[in-house]
Amino acid sequence: MARISLREAYPQLSFRRRTSNWIARLIRVPAECVHLAGHPPWMATFLPDNLYPQGKNVPLRQPQRPEVSLCRECLIAELEKDLAAYSGRVVAFEPDGESLTQYFFVAAPDFDAAGVEPAVAAAIGARLARDDDHAKSCQECSRAATWLWFSREQIPNLDAANRMEVMPGEHFCAEHGAKQVCAALAAIEHANLFYVNAPYGEGGAYLWI
Repeated sequence: MARISLREAYPQLSFRRRTSNWIARLIRVPAECVHLAGHPPWMATFLPDNLYPQGKNVPLRQPQRPEVSLCRECLIAELEKDLAAYSGRVVAFEPDGESLTQYFFVAAPDFDAAGVEPAVAAAIGARLARDDDHAKSCQECSRAATWLWFSREQIPNLDAANRMEVMPGEHFCAEHGAKQVCAALAAIEHANLFYVNAPYGEGGAYLWI
């Protein structure tokens, strides 16, 4: 499977030598950023070009960027670039920092394969398609809003499909939507995220478990 090197994929990051040498690559140990030495309270596994519907690894792009383990600051620096560059529509939910283990994007056509509950999938799909949401401007600037952000005050958990259909949410362009997501992750004091990916396709949702 086509992959690119760590240096090509993450030119701004530095990785611990013992996790990024040829032995680590041979035994498929994810490279760790240098800030993960000493068991820090925050880390995330970043698989930017992968989807895991029902536990199956589905490559989203070729070549794939390698899986890496990152501290909070390195994850946010990398993720924000992908989010801000994404041209599709997004419904994103603020995660519960007390129970968060994964924060991942699923494109609308993959909702069923990814195990999204039918009522939740229908509610998100309706918001992705809603004309009055499409007509909004970013509340931080004058650009068109392509992101709909739900705080936990509006959507406390992902079982609240009925609330997803009626709550107003907050509307952002890609740049400010990216900042909103990254600010929410940055506010979490302790985390061990097993899976974070980048957006793909024409539209979908950032979900958490």
